[in-house]
Amino acid sequence: MRLFTKYNRVNIGVSIFVFIAGSVGFYLVLHYVLIKQLDETLRSEKQEIVEYVAVHHQLPDIQNTKHQWITVQPTAQSFIADLISSYSIYKAKEEEYESVRQLRFGITVGNTKYAIAVNKSEVETEDILQLIILVTMGMIALILLLNYSINRMIINRLWQPFHQSVTAIKNFTVSDMNFLVLPQVDIDEFNLLNESFNKMAQNIGTEYHALKTFTENASHEMQTPLAVIRSKTEMLLQQTEWNEEAVRNVLGIEESIQKLSRLHQALLLLTKIGNVYYDFNETVQFNELIEQKLLEKADLLQAKELSVVKNIAAVDLLFHNYLAEILLNNLLGNAIKYTPGGGTISLELTPEGFTISNTAASGALDDEKIFQRFYKTEQEQEGIGLGLAIVYEIVKVSGFRIQYFFEEQQHLFRIYFNQEK
Repeated sequence: MRLFTKYNRVNIGVSIFVFIAGSVGFYLVLHYVLIKQLDETLRSEKQEIVEYVAVHHQLPDIQNTKHQWITVQPTAQSFIADLISSYSIYKAKEEEYESVRQLRFGITVGNTKYAIAVNKSEVETEDILQLIILVTMGMIALILLLNYSINRMIINRLWQPFHQSVTAIKNFTVSDMNFLVLPQVDIDEFNLLNESFNKMAQNIGTEYHALKTFTENASHEMQTPLAVIRSKTEMLLQQTEWNEEAVRNVLGIEESIQKLSRLHQALLLLTKIGNVYYDFNETVQFNELIEQKLLEKADLLQAKELSVVKNIAAVDLLFHNYLAEILLNNLLGNAIKYTPGGGTISLELTPEGFTISNTAASGALDDEKIFQRFYKTEQEQEGIGLGLAIVYEIVKVSGFRIQYFFEEQQHLFRIYFNQEK
């Protein structure tokens, strides 16, 4: 949920609650005030009658109207205090009930006692009350709308530097030679955030370029001694006066050197891939490349008596030729290496993806670690543990996706050419 949406929900929710509570309170106070005013009007009518009787010693002529009328009845009852109450009467013409406010009091004219009731309709009072409430509700709705619009406009403007910083951070890559530089803005909190990001990116960039330089220099420096050691070992192996143990030791040295050389080449390749050293702008005919790799490994396939099942369509991809060869070499090499004798390797190539599967010698692999660097199974001791890690990095930088499955006693690797699948 976006911050503005969350803020607006809280802000509008609280505002609505406050306005509703205030409206209820306002209604009750206004209703009380209007009723009191109506009662004052009734008392004024009573006062006029009392004064008239005091002067003329008779009741005044009663003139009733639609909204106010007075009833006079002789009574034997003595009124101690005035009685004010509300009641409802049914209006047949309007077919509805109407609230009436009534003041009852007693008065003596001559020797006769009268019960007088001054009645006044509350329709006008209710109409005024409804009008005021409608106007108030309209004002509340307008205030809420203006509050939402102003908040949206102001918050969007206030958060614009933040979104600009986020965009700059998204577009920043540590392999760029230029450090991240977020601009100064007129909001202190965002300035503090930008300065922190600038400093962090500068530190990351400095350490990255130092590590990159070290890796490149170390890789370059490793090549020379490896080549010298290997050439010297080959010269030793060519000497005739060697016993069996000496030859075995030298062969062990040669094997270790070859493993170290492969490790060096693999790490250097991973570094280059991670640094986006290669451009994927070459058209690669994957179907022809697969056929070529199968021919190259025909002797290995024949030696282990492996069957190859192919379902290969013509597929051209915008890729990198060298990386495509490494990708297929590693996948096919792994399949041949870890398929038991007499097993089957299946290859499927479609415009949607590439799948390679092979008969499993044991159970499933750990799908959470299989693409990690230097991951090896208990049965695998000879390899360097970087083959599938290289495959994963190549697939990732090319914009594709790879998954491992274990189905029907087969290891299956599927590369999706479409990321959405």
